[in-house]
Amino acid sequence: MRKLVLLGAGYGNMRILLRLLNKELPSDLEITLVDRTPFHSLKTEFYALAAGTVPDSEIRVALPSHEQLNIVEGEIAAIKLDEKVVSLSNGEDVPYDELVIGLGCEDNYHDVPGAAEYTHSIQTIGQSRNTYQLLQGLGGGATVGIVGAGLSGIELASELRESRPDLKIKLFDRGPRILKDFPERLSNYVKDWFDKHEVHVISNSNITKVEENVLYNHEESIQVDAVVWTAGIQAVSIVRELDVEKNRGRVVLNQYHQIPDYEDVYVVGDIAALPHAPSAQLAEEQAEQIVRVLRLVWSKEPLPKEMPEIKLKGFMGSLGKKQGFAYLADRTVTGRIARLLKSGVLWMYKWHNG
Repeated sequence: MRKLVLLGAGYGNMRILLRLLNKELPSDLEITLVDRTPFHSLKTEFYALAAGTVPDSEIRVALPSHEQLNIVEGEIAAIKLDEKVVSLSNGEDVPYDELVIGLGCEDNYHDVPGAAEYTHSIQTIGQSRNTYQLLQGLGGGATVGIVGAGLSGIELASELRESRPDLKIKLFDRGPRILKDFPERLSNYVKDWFDKHEVHVISNSNITKVEENVLYNHEESIQVDAVVWTAGIQAVSIVRELDVEKNRGRVVLNQYHQIPDYEDVYVVGDIAALPHAPSAQLAEEQAEQIVRVLRLVWSKEPLPKEMPEIKLKGFMGSLGKKQGFAYLADRTVTGRIARLLKSGVLWMYKWHNG
């Protein structure tokens, strides 16, 4: 049997499974999916789990079932590219003919002293559960610092405001305005929402050190009762340790999403060096192309001289359960409509993958 091994049950590998298991799967192919949990987690919704506005069950999706699919629950200890083997922490080896690495990312603390030790995360479902317990256990009037005003930080701050109106929330943004790379109308809408709901946005911030219950913004010390870090990501350590070419810690690929010196190894999602910011949408678009390449390889057909350029549709974000914002096809959408759009996309995703 030919062995295709998928590392990580993230958005990219879920899309690969969706496409492969539903159409003309070669009879001599065995697929193995390796993940630390026996389900797919909706990472784009971890902010809501951490804030306490959705239950754990709402952000889990069952893995597909198929006679040619094996699910292996475990931690990956090493990826041995030259030996074409993935080693698990329990001592088991998983050989492959083709490998897709979709192991995702972890927090990037940018060498800020104390950040790893004294901040909390929403990068994994387990970390998000722990952050939820911390935030919901705070007393009334406690101060929460959220470092990083990207999409995750914005959604966490707004959702936490709805679940805990008694908390003081400080959102630290490195830029001069929220979402500075997008139209000012979008920035102003989000900032106005925060002003109306008493979320204190601290612009042009630079967190230089974190201590227990203290954040240092430039040289100013700010007392806090909890800190959540949403200020950047990096490839997980096992990928950073691979002896392959990288760009800013992400794996450099050829146009077929393969590692150039290991053309039987594909990389999908946040750990791939691509000319786009990491996102679930990008991982899924990559996955569509990887499936196309795999089918050509299996049928011994030539690969196209050029792969189509990946074009993203935009992004959507929520401000609590009733308001939202979106940037789609160079158009800004705000308010209730944007929130309904995001809810609809999430429902459709669960319907297709559940």
